[in-house]
Amino acid sequence: MLTILGFAMIATFLVLIMTKKMSPIAALVLIPALFCVAVGQGAKLGDYVIDGVGNLAPTAAMLMFAIVYFGVMIDVGLFDPIVRGILRFCKADPMRIVVGTAVLAAIVSLDGDGSTTFMITVSAMYPLYKRLKMSLVVMTGVAATANGVMNTLPWGGPTARAATALKLDASEIFIPMIPALAVGLLAVFLLSYVLGLRERKRLGMLTLDEALVREPEQETVLAGAGGGGDRLRKGSGGSGPADLTQDGDGDQGEDDFKGLDPDRSTLRPRLYWFNAGLTVALLTAMIMQLMPIPVLFLLGAALALTVNFPHMPDQRARIAAHADNVLNVSGMVFAAAVFTGVLTGTGMVENMADSVVSAVPDAMGPHMAIVTGLLSLPLTYFMSNDGFYFGVVPVLAEAGAAHGVSPLEIARASLAGQALHMSSPLVPAVYVLVGMAKVEFGDHTRFTVKWAVLTSLVVLGAGILFGTI
Repeated sequence: MLTILGFAMIATFLVLIMTKKMSPIAALVLIPALFCVAVGQGAKLGDYVIDGVGNLAPTAAMLMFAIVYFGVMIDVGLFDPIVRGILRFCKADPMRIVVGTAVLAAIVSLDGDGSTTFMITVSAMYPLYKRLKMSLVVMTGVAATANGVMNTLPWGGPTARAATALKLDASEIFIPMIPALAVGLLAVFLLSYVLGLRERKRLGMLTLDEALVREPEQETVLAGAGGGGDRLRKGSGGSGPADLTQDGDGDQGEDDFKGLDPDRSTLRPRLYWFNAGLTVALLTAMIMQLMPIPVLFLLGAALALTVNFPHMPDQRARIAAHADNVLNVSGMVFAAAVFTGVLTGTGMVENMADSVVSAVPDAMGPHMAIVTGLLSLPLTYFMSNDGFYFGVVPVLAEAGAAHGVSPLEIARASLAGQALHMSSPLVPAVYVLVGMAKVEFGDHTRFTVKWAVLTSLVVLGAGILFGTI
């Protein structure tokens, strides 16, 4: 019964947010509360929620201060050269912009932290997508999938969990998987190319001279047939200006681009190298695990505010400017704590995992590595990495060992589903992505899941082809 109710709870949540019948925060809180009562454990709801909040509190703290930190870095102009460099490469071509998104997300993912990756990627790419009226779900989908593949780095989490759960060396798991993961990353780049071509076809071939380095009020409105230095030209096969619409990605106000105003009062050009050095030092300390990540971002945010805005009114103004993002993301994380708390506390996750594993026929024993790879897609989407790697993978490894399948193969196969995992509603970082990009979580899910599943299957197939799985 718990198994059925567990899957029903997740399905209900996904349907409600994808059809926009409820907001993600409301669904994350009310749906698990309802199902907790349905399984006869309503009296323990408070304990489950407190446990869930306790587990996710460090993540919420990290996100709160990370948003403030990177918000300040955007304000002071740290990422302006990156945006200008990407613009020079992209030349306002939608195809190049989408490919650039995938490349940037993959590079920044080397730090091993999804939230940081999404903050930097969205900060750099969001203005380009908005200015050219490109679909923002393309940006979030490509960024999440690229980060999912790169999340398999030994310091990213899944590989370390698999190694710990099966008492293996992380390098023995990861290094043989590098060719398969490289193929998966190439698949993401190919996907971004195809999606970029689709955006180019929808919008036409665009040419925009210095679009992001001029003040908004000095620019020609893109939807019009403007003259002068900034020109928007349509290529053959493109839709007309009236068709330059979003796929439910929010409003198109020019205010969204004031962050790139080269004359904005928050710029601190004399402190550029200090801010760059501080950011590099922060990311290095995070990779080397010198301190807990929430502590690092707390210290980083305090230092960035103090040095760049020494006057108290200016500090308050910067904090207030990013308060919406902080509230939205931290609120989503604490709401997710209700969902995960109920899912774990009631025993639903354990029963769901046991039922899935027991459903594997004995005849599939010699192919347990492939089975593990296939199961990693839905299971890492519907449960946390901790639940999957510490609760399910050891059981699969034991079943595989009975048929001569090496635990190393099981561990490697378990990494296949990470491209999909990064868009799971149980991953706090995804709320940073959709929140900063101003995309509805349901829209992101509808668009991304199919491409993430395809990418995960490519990784699994490549692993089988190379003989590592």
